[in-house]
Amino acid sequence: MNGHNFPVSQPKLSVVIPSRNEERYIAQCLNSLLEMTYPKESVEILVVDGMSEDSTRQIVTDYSQKYPFIRILDNPKKITPTALNTGVTAASGEFIIILSAHADYPKEYCFRLVEEAIRLNASCVGGVMRTKSSKTDTTSQSIINVLSDRFGTASQFRSGTDKIIEVDTVAFGCYPRDIFTRFGLFDECLVRNQDIELNKRIIRGGGKIYLIPSVECSYYARETYRELAKNNFLNGYWNILTPYYSGSLRSLSLRHFIPLLFMLSLIIPLFFSILDFHFLWISAGLFFLYLTIITVRSYKIKKNTTWLHQIAAFIVLHFSYGIGGINGIIALIKKILFRKTQ
Repeated sequence: MNGHNFPVSQPKLSVVIPSRNEERYIAQCLNSLLEMTYPKESVEILVVDGMSEDSTRQIVTDYSQKYPFIRILDNPKKITPTALNTGVTAASGEFIIILSAHADYPKEYCFRLVEEAIRLNASCVGGVMRTKSSKTDTTSQSIINVLSDRFGTASQFRSGTDKIIEVDTVAFGCYPRDIFTRFGLFDECLVRNQDIELNKRIIRGGGKIYLIPSVECSYYARETYRELAKNNFLNGYWNILTPYYSGSLRSLSLRHFIPLLFMLSLIIPLFFSILDFHFLWISAGLFFLYLTIITVRSYKIKKNTTWLHQIAAFIVLHFSYGIGGINGIIALIKKILFRKTQ
């Protein structure tokens, strides 16, 4: 063992980072990885770029000229699953960690994940993703709070836990290389949820995925309600299409559909109120109950923001997610009808 209690020889590690137009964050991400305690001779960093139109490619190229273990790969299809598969295919490591350019990582992040993956004989491990913002205004702070709350996202890798637990997915997973041989690569039909679908596939095949609460990274969230709404609209949209493309309803969990079910519980009674006015009271009652819950919850979790901003963050998150799901249903119906007419 050396001074950090690390083995003298570490397994070869490949870090895969999909990127596109990340000029605001990519240098900070790479700088944090350059500080990592994992032996540099055992690491390669593969930035797979979706033909960025800003200065991302130049920034990464400059780093690669100074640090030979950093490489830039092209992703002409410009979608995340293709970037991930390009990186995994090119990787030479015994372990592969999927990271985000939109985050930075503490010095021992990679070492700890590889260590726990080995110790637990895991198919995948991941740490807790702490949400941050490059801004300090009340809007961005309310977004940080809602994304860190279980009532906001229901994701344990965001809210954290007090012990190592088995989970159905993690953010920025660390995988033994042979996992991709056994279970396949990321599904390139899935613009979103490709990591969740792969992790579900692993679990169905008998693999184990663990959340390591003592390992944390900082993820930079969307900073405006507009950006939050756009991101979660697409999340809701792809939650509907993911089972269609993957061919399995088990490719996601029930929690991914809760915002959609909530929106339908409001819309369906409204539709029936055309026939009977009393149905309108169902929608009104459910919305009032929801508003009461998020008002109380907002008061409890608001930090560095106002009560009204916190309430607004919940509404934007849940409603954009649910509306995205409804649009996903419409798109799915169109695809099924179109397929039947072929």
